[in-house]
Amino acid sequence: MLSEPGCWVVSDGKPGMENQCLGLAEAVGLPITIRRIRPRAPWRWLPPLLWPAPLASLAADADQLAPPLPRLLIASGRMSVAPCAEIRRRSGGATFAVQIQSPGAPASWFDLVVVPRHDRLRGDNVVTTRGALHRVTGERLRRAADEFAADVAALPRPLVAVLVGGDNGVYRLGPDQARDLGSKLGALARSGAGLAVTPSRRTGASNERILRDALAGLPAVVWDGGGANPYFGYLGLADAIVVTCDSVSMVSEAVSTGKPVYIFDLPGGSDKFRAFHAGFRADGFTRPLADALASGALDPWTYAPPDDTAMVAAEVLRRLSLNSASGDRNDAYP
Repeated sequence: MLSEPGCWVVSDGKPGMENQCLGLAEAVGLPITIRRIRPRAPWRWLPPLLWPAPLASLAADADQLAPPLPRLLIASGRMSVAPCAEIRRRSGGATFAVQIQSPGAPASWFDLVVVPRHDRLRGDNVVTTRGALHRVTGERLRRAADEFAADVAALPRPLVAVLVGGDNGVYRLGPDQARDLGSKLGALARSGAGLAVTPSRRTGASNERILRDALAGLPAVVWDGGGANPYFGYLGLADAIVVTCDSVSMVSEAVSTGKPVYIFDLPGGSDKFRAFHAGFRADGFTRPLADALASGALDPWTYAPPDDTAMVAAEVLRRLSLNSASGDRNDAYP
């Protein structure tokens, strides 16, 4: 049944989930196939422990998880848990299954589970990270910086990349918060900084307009969503970074650059988010944006950036090697 030497990246297609899987898959280095799945009702509403036939539960008009099965499977998100555990079972152990984020099911369903340190899950096959896995690498940032350098060439230094998220299950970015962020960014621009702003899908058109109005006439560019996404380019070109607090992935990507990262707080939060932000502050990776504005200047501090993605990739490769040496494979297994 198993004949593909590559890696499947499996998720429901949400960028935050898929990008974590892709970052790990790219670091491992096997050929990648992306599979975006969509369970049918009622399974998509139920926890993975209650899926009696996971592969038969997938919608026919989405990607299927059919043989030949891969050497490595990397998945994330609740919708992927039961199907990917079933792939591992059917392969007889020849598919090495990695689940990113706590699966809400026994960790023993997978060969490796990757969770942030603020998650309580622990075990022999559980690896903890300081933040989210991602696709940021030095080479990717250098290429993107070259691509987008002309867009910000007229802006003064220090150049501040601004990563704006939006509403999620625990944080709110509404008009009041957008005006507050615009006011704080305007203060940075008036102090002599240039701003390169990238809103996200969650930011919303009305909040984007508020930010554009607040920065009108100031040394700032705000991506309008057209053309190539300058996200990596702005990260590569920036001297410092401002990130809204609602996204573990965006904060982790910003911190991977080793540049000063300032957090703009939003109302709301959760115990896990608070633990994540407290850990990054304690590690010296981030500081509140309000502190920088109170002091009147951006502080160019330095730190050794975490490289969770490379660490997990090394662990995957180590365990794959042990798996191969134990003979847990079939004849088609590379």
